[in-house]
Amino acid sequence: MQVQSAAEAVSVIGNDEVIWCQSMAATPYVLLDALAEVALMRRNLTLLQLHTEKSGSLCRPELQGHLRQRAFFVGAATRSAVRDGLADYVPIFLSEIPKLFRSGDQPVDAVLVQVSPPDAHGYCSLGISVEATRAALQVAKKVIAWVNPNMPRTHGDSFIHVDRFTRYFEHAAPLPLHTPAEQDEVTMQIGRHVASLIGDGDCLQMGIGAIPDATLACLGDRRDLGIHTEMFSDGVLPLVKSGVINNSRKRKHRGRIVTTFAMGSQALYDFIDDNPEVAFLDVEYTNDTSVIRQNKQVMAINSALQVDLSGQVCADSLGTSIYSGVGGQMDFVRGASLSEGGRSVIALPATACGGKVSRISSVLSPGAGVVTTRAHVHYIVTEYGVANLRAKSLSERAAELMRVAAPQFQEELAREARDIWGLRI
Repeated sequence: MQVQSAAEAVSVIGNDEVIWCQSMAATPYVLLDALAEVALMRRNLTLLQLHTEKSGSLCRPELQGHLRQRAFFVGAATRSAVRDGLADYVPIFLSEIPKLFRSGDQPVDAVLVQVSPPDAHGYCSLGISVEATRAALQVAKKVIAWVNPNMPRTHGDSFIHVDRFTRYFEHAAPLPLHTPAEQDEVTMQIGRHVASLIGDGDCLQMGIGAIPDATLACLGDRRDLGIHTEMFSDGVLPLVKSGVINNSRKRKHRGRIVTTFAMGSQALYDFIDDNPEVAFLDVEYTNDTSVIRQNKQVMAINSALQVDLSGQVCADSLGTSIYSGVGGQMDFVRGASLSEGGRSVIALPATACGGKVSRISSVLSPGAGVVTTRAHVHYIVTEYGVANLRAKSLSERAAELMRVAAPQFQEELAREARDIWGLRI
């Protein structure tokens, strides 16, 4: 049923319901603003989500008892709410969230989405973010949609017929844009080191930010690269245009970029719009290790907050303070390891806090979450070089990691390796 406003659309939500919200750059933020108002007249609502954009209205203290956020990934909009006990964080692999919905382990009563206008056959598109939303749509009784003519029409698992909507309204508004991060000498040097590990025909997985962009900028002389990832951004566009990325050597979805969401500039969204070269697929599929491994030479590039001398990787918290989430890092680290000729990279600056803190530490901070275990890690890259931990002993790992730590911390790390770990370096 078509209605005239976001408030009218979300008013169909009743007490005690569990709501899934489409996430990333496709966050239906107009619906969320309306929900924040309607929720004050409801009790015990739960909003499930990943990273959401423009959702600050949900963090108001007066929503306590009316609506509580339950985040599978923490972003800027929910970080303080989780820290202050006003929202909950659920650690989980990104690939397993759809399984929760389909199995019924996590009930979903309603879904909020932002979609493209319907085509001649009545099909809208979820646009630039499919992730776990497809699974939620398969199990929820209510679907509330914001039809935005600015949402790109994407191919893959993104289609939903207008008849599936319980209520929907039309409203033109801009999509959230992500400005490419500014490069500095540190990120450019990290990018050069990571790029040195990438060869012709590799199938890439990467995230968003300065390091992935710096890496991609160094790949202009490669040939026949492919993309199978959970997300991508503007850094791939010059390589697609030049033919470096052509997906010609992929075994799965040859000739197509595979992803589950995208975030970037308007130029990126224009490239994606109605482009059959890009497939937006269910994250249970894109991040399935049995699918990832079928491509040869998978190169998984991810980031971290801290790495200890044994190779344990913390990527979701600063000590006990949740910063992001488990996400899909382990999905791709493991999938790449199982791929013929595959490998994985964890790339991070060697220091934080203006050089005062080493990100490579003797042990992880108390409470820090291990996202990638020391048994899974392969390459660790900083601006000081590449550490290869594959098949290395604890002593060998510590020596490799100290070599790529910031020089001012190397002596202290060597002492702690002996005193804390009992290692001979």
